[in-house]
Amino acid sequence: MTETKERIEKLFCEYYSLVYRVAFSQIKNHADAEDITQEVFLKLLRNEMKYESIEHEKAWIIRVTLNQCKDLLKSKWKKSSVFIDAVPEPEKMYYKNPYVKEDETLWAVLQLPAKYRNCLYLFYYEDYSIKEIAESLEMQENTVKTNLRRGREALKKVL
Repeated sequence: MTETKERIEKLFCEYYSLVYRVAFSQIKNHADAEDITQEVFLKLLRNEMKYESIEHEKAWIIRVTLNQCKDLLKSKWKKSSVFIDAVPEPEKMYYKNPYVKEDETLWAVLQLPAKYRNCLYLFYYEDYSIKEIAESLEMQENTVKTNLRRGREALKKVL
C-alpha cells in the first residue's frame, strides 16, 4: 500500500503540470483541462505498465492526454455546446508561462490548427526535441519538421 501511495505521489508531482498544460493547450478551458488531467491520472494509475525509460513514460502520458482531448472534442456534449471563439480574459490567468509576464505568442499558437499547435507547443513550451515529439504524436520526424515550419509561417501571419 505504501509503495502504491508513493508511486501515485511521485507521478502526480512529476506530471501534473505537464498534463494540465497540454490539455489546456488543446481544450482552452480550465474546467475541461482539469477533468482531462484527472482522467489521464486515472488511466496512468490503472495501467501498471513498465516503461523502457522516462522519455517513453512521458511520451505515453502526452499521447493519452492528447487522446483524451480528442475524445472530449468529438463528444456529443461538446458538439452540442455553444463555443466562445476566444479564451476569456479570466481563463488566461490559469495558463501563464512563469518566465514571461504576458505571452501573446502562446495565445496565437493556441489558435493554430492542431497539427501545427501540438508540434509548436511541445517544441517551444515543453522543450521537447523533434524526435520526442514524433514519438509522442506517433508521426515521422520529417512530418514534425514540416509542421513546425508551416506552423511558424502561420504564426508569422497571425502576429
